[in-house]
Amino acid sequence: MPADKSVRSAPPGVRELLAHAVKAVGGAERDGQVRMAEAVAEAIRTGEHLAVQAGTGTGKSLAYLVPAIRHAVERDSTVVVSTATIALQRQLVDRDLPRLADALAEPLGRAPTFAILKGRRNYLCLHRVHTGAPEEPEDTALFDAFTVSRIGREVKRLHEWSSDTETGDRDELVPGVSERAWRQVSVTAKECLGVARCPVGTDCFAERARAEAGRADVVVTNHALLAINALQEHQVLPEHEVTIVDEAHELVDRVTSAATAELTPAMLSTAARRCGRLIDAAVADRLLECADGLSLVLDDLPPGRIDRLPTAVGGAVAAARDAARACLTALGPDHKEDVEGATARKLTRSLLDEVHDTAVRLLESFEDEQADRFDVVWRSGDSFSASPRPPALHVAPLTVAGLLRDRVFASSTTVLTSATLALGGSFDTLARQWGLPPSPARATEVAGTATGKTPPSDDSGPTWTGLDVGSPFDYRRNGILYVAKQLPAPGRDGLGAATLDELAELIDAAGGRTLGLFSSMRAAKQAAEALRDRVRYPILCQGEDATALLVGKFADDVRTCLFGTLSLWQGVDVPGPSLQLVVVDRLPFPRPDDPVSSARQRAVDARGGNGFLTVAATHAALLLAQGAGRLHRSGTDRGVVAVLDPRLATARYGGFLRASLPPLWPTHDPRVVRDALRRLDAAAPD
Repeated sequence: MPADKSVRSAPPGVRELLAHAVKAVGGAERDGQVRMAEAVAEAIRTGEHLAVQAGTGTGKSLAYLVPAIRHAVERDSTVVVSTATIALQRQLVDRDLPRLADALAEPLGRAPTFAILKGRRNYLCLHRVHTGAPEEPEDTALFDAFTVSRIGREVKRLHEWSSDTETGDRDELVPGVSERAWRQVSVTAKECLGVARCPVGTDCFAERARAEAGRADVVVTNHALLAINALQEHQVLPEHEVTIVDEAHELVDRVTSAATAELTPAMLSTAARRCGRLIDAAVADRLLECADGLSLVLDDLPPGRIDRLPTAVGGAVAAARDAARACLTALGPDHKEDVEGATARKLTRSLLDEVHDTAVRLLESFEDEQADRFDVVWRSGDSFSASPRPPALHVAPLTVAGLLRDRVFASSTTVLTSATLALGGSFDTLARQWGLPPSPARATEVAGTATGKTPPSDDSGPTWTGLDVGSPFDYRRNGILYVAKQLPAPGRDGLGAATLDELAELIDAAGGRTLGLFSSMRAAKQAAEALRDRVRYPILCQGEDATALLVGKFADDVRTCLFGTLSLWQGVDVPGPSLQLVVVDRLPFPRPDDPVSSARQRAVDARGGNGFLTVAATHAALLLAQGAGRLHRSGTDRGVVAVLDPRLATARYGGFLRASLPPLWPTHDPRVVRDALRRLDAAAPD
């Protein structure tokens, strides 16, 4: 009989392992890190979910990896770590986990193993490389000679790379290629032939990655794949008892994105072309007719949320549904012996299924009364902008709480962590979005069980604990929160003269060293153009070059300023004297015409809640806290977070937003702030 893995000699305790790991990597023990590691170990032991807010500098990666690795090695099981960004994935796989594997090998008795796993579309498909991809121009741009030649060169490079790469992972291809070129050599899970039927299935990069993940102690993935694993009937991720969600403040948005579907005229045209010689031309032509019909009705439909389905749009979507179903019927079952034609049939069936299922979902979204709907539908596309986008219909879930509760929290012990989770001083706001009850109740320990987990009962919901371990940074001594209470409230016509004057005076006092976070690209460009003639320091603006290059220039020249929008609120990590002033032009509420947030806000109101506070203010609090977090990236950083929107001080919801920020020293006095910035500038090295 096989040995009982659960009766092995227990490895050293988490605190001892953490101390060993910190010493091995040359770090220093931190109280918050120890508290977090012990809390994660306790959650794993009891099965109670855990939300941990760990400020910058805590060392949260080690705090959750050490107990996770200990559990995986002791139980011979897998732990899944999910992140929102590629940068954190790479940090974990390229730096943190290799160092921990070396450090913990001796005390654990063996080196822990780890792997990275992404969606199948992120890996090169050798079968498509060998057999070639069907030509499917999706718009007129592909008929342009330059575009075709550029994509051709990229595809040729991908073919050459396929002979050299060990992983087939798109992120390892530097420089990268366009999405159109990558589509020629990759497949989605639904388009894949399957390892048994594929002629090169034994060499498949995606299957190799899945096999490696199945053998690993720790599997690093992303929120999108975590969502796909929850949405699909078959499991994509390996069996696991513990899930750790880092950058958990982005979980809801990433899961919502993965659960969103779209229907476009181009999809119908492409599906018709894929049918090609596989079915009778008259049946396939119905899809082309539907593409024309959908295009016509969408041209007459203004962009925005759709609360009542227009008759013409409903008819066009129903026609697309019926045409896709007819094509699927005509396509019939796959012929197992026809390996050469299998790829074309699989690609065709996959897109037809997507068209049909999305059309059905769009139509079903309007069957219930508005207050009882589960999805929101909208029309996107703007033919009058500088970069026109073709119109499309989208459908997204109003909430993902049920999905997370039933398919993530119900299947594994889950630890959610970020520097920004306790909004307004409470975890309850995000807990509701995750599908957890608003008031955490500790699970009682049960004597006599091997893991301490509470036996299941019919009436037990997810139990969880919230823990804020703080930050090693002394925010009140090293940072100022300045709210420009004297300025007028922001309007719809861009930045006012008083706001631009205030911004110019702050930059002059800081000697440059400024990160400007704006609510829109229009505002960022307006500020850059207006201030370049007024301040003597260089001003970079997002969009003028690759964002990574702009951030690099900003970090290298302490006198330079960088202005930008959404990605800079969360994606800038510049410690030191290059960044001593973070300016926020206005509170980052979602746009009033954003279809998903506006529909969610209305749904909360309909249930008797406060939709604005639950949705809009929560969105603003998350972004504002993330933006303020750009200031302190190391223990020696000092500076000012300046909010040029007086509503943070005067509005009723201002207290909620301020309670979501790091505990900076507050002031409304512009003279105090300018004097502080001048002193910092004088003391900082050039």
